[in-house]
Amino acid sequence: MPITVRATEGVFEPAAEHELFADLTASLLKHHQLTGNSFMTPNVIGEITTIPKGRTFSGGKPADVVTVEIKVPSFAFSEPAQKAGFVAEATDAVRRASNNRVPTNRIYVSLVYAVDGMWGIGGTAYSNAKLLEAVTNAA
Repeated sequence: MPITVRATEGVFEPAAEHELFADLTASLLKHHQLTGNSFMTPNVIGEITTIPKGRTFSGGKPADVVTVEIKVPSFAFSEPAQKAGFVAEATDAVRRASNNRVPTNRIYVSLVYAVDGMWGIGGTAYSNAKLLEAVTNAA
């Protein structure tokens, strides 16, 4: 499940980026009881993109911001508690990784649900049912 983090330049040190991504991955897996799942774990992928200072905005004015976007199948984050837990943990992870350089009210977390059948992993187009089956059958 792709995770994309976009942050204003200077918000994160390189080592903190690695820790942040590990924390986001662990949170996603934990909230779905998939920690250590051999199919899901290597398929939590993503990137951290740095936006030049002065090119990120809040209220129409330049500001340091961080966005975390995760794309998931329709069966993911099906419970409100999962969503709330992931948003809280992702926000906390960004705050820690930024060494409090970004105020909490400038950290945004969003979930995007993918269209059924549009999970291409290793050259295979998975329907949601087949993806759920692969995750469920993995050790």
